[in-house]
Amino acid sequence: MKKIFPLILICCIIIFLAYIIYERTNKPTAKINGHLFFIEVAKTQTQQEIGLAKYSKIEKNFAMYFPFTYPDYYGFWMKGMRFPIDIIFIRNKRIVTIFPNVLARWDYQNYIYKPTQPVDSVLEISAGLSTKYGFKTGDNVIISY
Repeated sequence: MKKIFPLILICCIIIFLAYIIYERTNKPTAKINGHLFFIEVAKTQTQQEIGLAKYSKIEKNFAMYFPFTYPDYYGFWMKGMRFPIDIIFIRNKRIVTIFPNVLARWDYQNYIYKPTQPVDSVLEISAGLSTKYGFKTGDNVIISY
């Protein structure tokens, strides 16, 4: 009995570590200039309309990704948001426009953020990170999901 307990403990630890590795490697990610974000993909129109407004805050390594079926001048607002974010507009895996530190606003309809050119996706991250990490127009964005 005394010999079985350490074996069971080691097996439990191995299973736990395998689960952690599986969870980390099978989550959708975005990578910009070596900075990795675990993303939630907003695929449906409803998911895209709600966006990050369903959260009271997000972690620094978390982002929401909005893929679109064709390039266009998609507008983003801060309806229902409770915290500021950076909005990164992307086309062909390259940053085309960044709006840093976009504040949550009650008068969101007067503040619609649009890119400088048509985009095929958008990434929303914690406010200030695009400046802190030095993200700029033309930077490559690698999305994996």
